[in-house]
Amino acid sequence: MDARQHFNALLAHLQAQVVGEEGFTLAYSAEVSGFIRFNQGQVRQAGQVQQVYVTLSLYQGQRHAEHKLALSGVLDEDVPLLQQALQRLRGMLPTLSEDPYLRLNRQAWRSESVGEAVALDGASIAQQVVAAAQGLDLVGFLAVGPQYQGFASSWGAFGWYAASSFNLDFSLFHGNGQAVKSAYAGEHWDAQSFIRKLDDARQQLVFLGLPAKALQPGAYRAYLAPAALEELVSLCCWGFGAQALASGGSPLQRLFGGKAELNAQVTVDERIEGGLAPAFTPEGPRQPLRLIDRGRPGERLVSSRSAAEYGLTANGAGRGEYPLSLHMHGGDLDEHEVLQRLGTGLYIGNLWYGNFSDLPAGRLTGMTRFATFWVEYGQIQAPVGTMRFDDSLFDFLGPQLEALTREPELLLPGGTYGARQTGSMALPGALLSRFTLTL
Repeated sequence: MDARQHFNALLAHLQAQVVGEEGFTLAYSAEVSGFIRFNQGQVRQAGQVQQVYVTLSLYQGQRHAEHKLALSGVLDEDVPLLQQALQRLRGMLPTLSEDPYLRLNRQAWRSESVGEAVALDGASIAQQVVAAAQGLDLVGFLAVGPQYQGFASSWGAFGWYAASSFNLDFSLFHGNGQAVKSAYAGEHWDAQSFIRKLDDARQQLVFLGLPAKALQPGAYRAYLAPAALEELVSLCCWGFGAQALASGGSPLQRLFGGKAELNAQVTVDERIEGGLAPAFTPEGPRQPLRLIDRGRPGERLVSSRSAAEYGLTANGAGRGEYPLSLHMHGGDLDEHEVLQRLGTGLYIGNLWYGNFSDLPAGRLTGMTRFATFWVEYGQIQAPVGTMRFDDSLFDFLGPQLEALTREPELLLPGGTYGARQTGSMALPGALLSRFTLTL
């Protein structure tokens, strides 16, 4: 039984069980994922995970409770488990208080998105990686395979999402222990695209053998590669939520409060098409939103609970009110001209340990990571050791932003704790007139 049939059968069972004023929602998440680890350019570990999780929520009036359980994918084994969960929830509901902000979407909606039936062969991909990495100390992790998400309610809502993707996160290590980090992700594996990624990392690896340049704390001209920009943007994503903005706790408070603007080059969307996330949440169908429009505040992400609490209109945002397919528009900087336009300054390929140093001011701190290079006259001169940065979102995406690269890069989450994450970001690289290093 495939995932869609399994979900439909569980749903049919629940529809036959509800009585009286009861209502339910059923959220479904499944994957068939291959995981392959590489070390010294060779496959060192390979395995496959097939798993299914469902979350059953039961409603009666303003009372509700939920139960999450792991299933086997075998219907005869799973239906009794689901029935037991339903009985537990029935016994629990009378003991709970009413929820004043419960606003269920009782509309009958339908959303289906099924990716192209392109099989991703993890073994074949691994063979190509090993062949291309001959002579390199490549360390990496490949996650590949289909993912499924479903949602349905007793009021006629139905959503189904199926897509197959891969995410190869890898580093090339120099003999001195330094490394260049890179990644290649998407729905369609293209050997030539991977080779270009690997060649870019290989070229940077050569420079890691040069004596490192010591920099003093201060502000430097800099280029942030898409992976580095992701570390900064991802910290602020929850700030688009209606609850965070209404409570005054958003790092984007100054922007949406009209006290600050970003650079006019900055336009950010929450998109439906082109991302790797379902077109729905348990709140209903997602809507395409313009979150930032040419540096000015746009729409916010509003769940039904925030809509009820703050008198807003819900737009399909999930409970956490963060974007699932964030897309920042590109600019006019050709990727091949990055070093020339940078001139003299820092090329920053990756950041880590990001956090807020002053949340109301949108000020972020963290560390440079892996191959950060010192550039002079458009040429890489030396690697730069790990340093701490501290700068404001309203500065490096404000007056300090000079240009964005033309083509945003698709970036997939690498998290696999419990299950592979869904969602995506598409971000360009950013050329900055200054970026502040503190130590």
